[in-house]
Amino acid sequence: RAGKFSKEISILPETIAPLARMFRKLGYPIISTQFTLVPDEQGEPMIAPHLKKIRPFLSKGDFASGSWGNQIVDELGVPDYVIEKIAYSAFYMTRLEWLLNKTNIKNLIIGGIVTNGGVASTARNAHVLGFDTTILSDGCAAFSLSTHENAILDLSTVSDVKTCSELINMVP
Repeated sequence: RAGKFSKEISILPETIAPLARMFRKLGYPIISTQFTLVPDEQGEPMIAPHLKKIRPFLSKGDFASGSWGNQIVDELGVPDYVIEKIAYSAFYMTRLEWLLNKTNIKNLIIGGIVTNGGVASTARNAHVLGFDTTILSDGCAAFSLSTHENAILDLSTVSDVKTCSELINMVP
């Protein structure tokens, strides 16, 4: 859309799926945080001015609750919990921290799009809140490889960084 495409983003579901299947077998909950744009009275998304500036193509229906683009992709299966988020961090104005505390989750494994946006903001927020995090270096992506790589390097100061295969191979 609007000339934005990333091969790395397009292959994320097949990269993450084996890890998600393993987590389900182990009984670990899968939490999907879904970027959601709430429509105004005219159906236009209520969106922060800076995001509208960098994504001027966002329009009516985009990322609305339950729409395509808002839901988890089929390859990843049905999540145990869904958190709608309206900003980069999955913690900002959501029930994520409450859910993690109620389910006694202290360790988060984070993947998704985009590395330098939602992934980075959520990981940094989790770090500040005292959660241990692991970033999936091949389970997240950005619209440019250099942006992704720089974000992963920056995130390594507040999080462990592993590939999906490394995590799968850690389980006996």
